[in-house]
Amino acid sequence: MTRQRAEDTDVCGVTAAVAVIDGKWKTLLLWLLEAGPHRPGELRRKIPDISEKVLTQALREMESDGLVHREVHDVKPPKTVYSLTGEGRELSEALAPVAAWGHRRLDRLVAERVVPS
Repeated sequence: MTRQRAEDTDVCGVTAAVAVIDGKWKTLLLWLLEAGPHRPGELRRKIPDISEKVLTQALREMESDGLVHREVHDVKPPKTVYSLTGEGRELSEALAPVAAWGHRRLDRLVAERVVPS
């Protein structure tokens, strides 16, 4: 899905919602930021497979989409903190039933793989 879809007003609501969380890391970042504000280094430690470039890009896109607030503190060295906006929290709450469905699906897949002896 392209970034254009995030602002396309001529799409269905699900497509508009998925457009802002499309990508490998955004749902994980949304989930981590639900717990509270995080500095970029904290996020990188919690997601060791993400590169700094990709983390920055994802956070900037999420900020542009109104999901994340970026606060830069005027200290030396500079301190940047990311947190969810009201819209980000609203999206996170809306995704809770989808997450529950995903967990049920994973449980079902695991149960199907276990063959009783």
